[in-house]
Amino acid sequence: MQVQADSKPYDDINITPMLDLAYVLLVIFIIMTTATVQGMKVNLPKASAAPSLAQQTTKAITVTNDGKIFLDTIPVTMAELEQRLVQQRALTPEFPIVLRGDRETQYQNVVDVLDLLGRLNFNQVGMATKPLVK
Repeated sequence: MQVQADSKPYDDINITPMLDLAYVLLVIFIIMTTATVQGMKVNLPKASAAPSLAQQTTKAITVTNDGKIFLDTIPVTMAELEQRLVQQRALTPEFPIVLRGDRETQYQNVVDVLDLLGRLNFNQVGMATKPLVK
């Protein structure tokens, strides 16, 4: 019986743990990018592709085609919307807002929300649209 010494270095690198980590990170990134902005489902107008403002602290204000207003998924009135935005600003001084207006809603409903955001001095406001399909 002959025993060999294990003092020689390895000839190859085992990449299996590295690939496992890469697959786990890929799944995590896919899940996180699809669940960043919450809100009610509306029929968005079409526009060209633009960078998204989506972050975890992003608030979504939705105006439906019948004029109802939602903050994320919670139905609110204009007064409640103002109160909740002021409360959120007390917790987080700067956070982006995405305004999602149904393309069949009255323009005045969207302008009223934009006017409220202007009065509250929110400067990180984006409007959600569908990308233009060519």
